[in-house]
Amino acid sequence: MVAKRGAGLAVEGRMLRHLADHSSLPVPELFHADDRLLVMSHVAADGGGLTTAAQEHAAELVAALHGIGAERYGFPYDTVIGPLPQPNPESDNWIAFFRDHRLLGMARRALDEKRIDNTLMAAIERLAGLLPDLIGEPALPSLIHGDLWGGNILVRDGRVAAFIDPAIHHADPEIELAFSTLFGTFGQPFFHRYGEIRPIRPGFFEVRRDLYNLYPLLVHVRLFGGGYRSQVARIVGRFT
Repeated sequence: MVAKRGAGLAVEGRMLRHLADHSSLPVPELFHADDRLLVMSHVAADGGGLTTAAQEHAAELVAALHGIGAERYGFPYDTVIGPLPQPNPESDNWIAFFRDHRLLGMARRALDEKRIDNTLMAAIERLAGLLPDLIGEPALPSLIHGDLWGGNILVRDGRVAAFIDPAIHHADPEIELAFSTLFGTFGQPFFHRYGEIRPIRPGFFEVRRDLYNLYPLLVHVRLFGGGYRSQVARIVGRFT
């Protein structure tokens, strides 16, 4: 067993239980969750990394997760991304949800915490007004893990043994794909296999990937500051 102590762990437990009950995504078995303590099964990993075989297996698992649809974007309850609150008011409109509750919401909190300045905030607001012409509405909402990077993927014998630390909600699945490229988590083997199962709309790699990565980058700006702020400014400058 693994015991995790901290604040707000009841939400993490609730997310793990949702994935276990409503998807085939492998996650640790949950034994107990409250606001200060999370107890779950230990998942053995061999440190083999995301080899070609592991990436292809991950693609199959993630594509199956993204195949779980919903009527609206958001989620029935607010979740967390890392230690930060993640509001999920449900919406019929993806662009409005992403604009208000991901891009602008996280940017305004970064501004309040003095992690970004008014000049960058104004540029982000200008970009927000351009989103309808840049993103487009996806076909339907998908369930996503929400924090898909190498540190949250446990691999054993060349296959994914479990995904941990979710930040679930219903979204355009491309926001998940975008984040998986931000720190080099997945490469061509993942995207080739994923695309065989769920074709990726044209324009993702050229346009939407950068736009969607503004959200996790702003999360990192709030947590760490530094060079993440310049990455945000570069992407915003590209489109404004």
